[in-house]
Amino acid sequence: MQKYGGTSLAGAERIKAVARRIAATKDGGNQVVVVVSAMGDTTDELIELAYQVAEEPSARELDLLLSTGEIVSSTLLAMALRDTGYEAISLSGAQAGIQTDSAHRQARILKVESRRVIKELEAGKIVIVAGFQGVTGEMDITTLGRGGSDTTAVALAASLGASVCQIYTDVDGVYTADPRLAPDARPLAEVGYEEMLELATYGAKVLHPRAVELGELYNVPILVASSFSDKPGTLIHGGAPMEVRNKVMGIAHDLDVAKITVVGVPDRPGIAASIFQPLAQAGISIDTIVQNASIEKITDLTFTVAKSELAEAMRVVKPIAKEIKARECLSDSELGKVSIIGTGMQNTPGYAARMFTTLSERGINIQLITTSEIRITCIIEAAKVEDAVRALHRAFELETGT
Repeated sequence: MQKYGGTSLAGAERIKAVARRIAATKDGGNQVVVVVSAMGDTTDELIELAYQVAEEPSARELDLLLSTGEIVSSTLLAMALRDTGYEAISLSGAQAGIQTDSAHRQARILKVESRRVIKELEAGKIVIVAGFQGVTGEMDITTLGRGGSDTTAVALAASLGASVCQIYTDVDGVYTADPRLAPDARPLAEVGYEEMLELATYGAKVLHPRAVELGELYNVPILVASSFSDKPGTLIHGGAPMEVRNKVMGIAHDLDVAKITVVGVPDRPGIAASIFQPLAQAGISIDTIVQNASIEKITDLTFTVAKSELAEAMRVVKPIAKEIKARECLSDSELGKVSIIGTGMQNTPGYAARMFTTLSERGINIQLITTSEIRITCIIEAAKVEDAVRALHRAFELETGT
């Protein structure tokens, strides 16, 4: 199983280069299924066009429109393979048996009926599947949201019992930090599912969290590598070596962070539910939540959302704040988060202290803190994120690999 991202397919020459890579895999005696994303910036261009012709495009029609981007990629790639003498066939998500719920723009895969894919493989063909899409029980086309092609590839790999799911993109693996921010970041040979899920959830854009979750659930090893080089990439799997567990293995960051604080909230049962239930009904995801200690039955409630959802979240929360007689509702969109991640943090003291000391020495104020067993995340000023990533990368000696 292979998957190629949009940058790998951005133009005829790149498509031909991908076709050669696929052909080499086939020549190695392998059955090959390939999932593709839309070429280059096609999806963004289609969304822009939709909003030029309609103020509020129907979610159903938008899904059908956006699915065409991957159809274009899959058909062109199949043509390129056939032109060089390889039997290949392109399939839409529906033809490949990707069955989803009916949540347009954010559909979830319910099951994969891979009989058609297996039939084509048994006929000796290379199967090219349009990623990012599926079909409902009513035969409506859906799209899977951000990272949907990664999710398609891992789901198909699980259904077919593939030995590995190779995700080819424009980066040559998972790094200890974003190399654009930390020039001394180094590629990792392998990462455990648990650590990769934290990295992906808290800012690493190399792989979508849903794909990692599926990989872990069905024990599908995932290789992340570049389609522009022959570097070995990073293998994500369940059996990370012992030395990886002895320390922090990576730094993640995210600039898509906004904070909302409801000031002067009455401290009584049901108040949090009255705020967060309407946000959930509006489809707004909440990340960090902090409630201050109550003073005279009054507290402050702070939570974070994606910047893109801040305006809608404020629209939902402001009338609720007024109704529960909170003093005011404040927001801040100039924030980011930086996280240290590693299974070595479990049951080992000192990591939080080193992180907080490092940030303090750089004059970086921590606004909020959230943790898991293998992660510590600090919400800080967006302008300080790059400095924080570099400082933490040095503090935990990630450039040395020791």
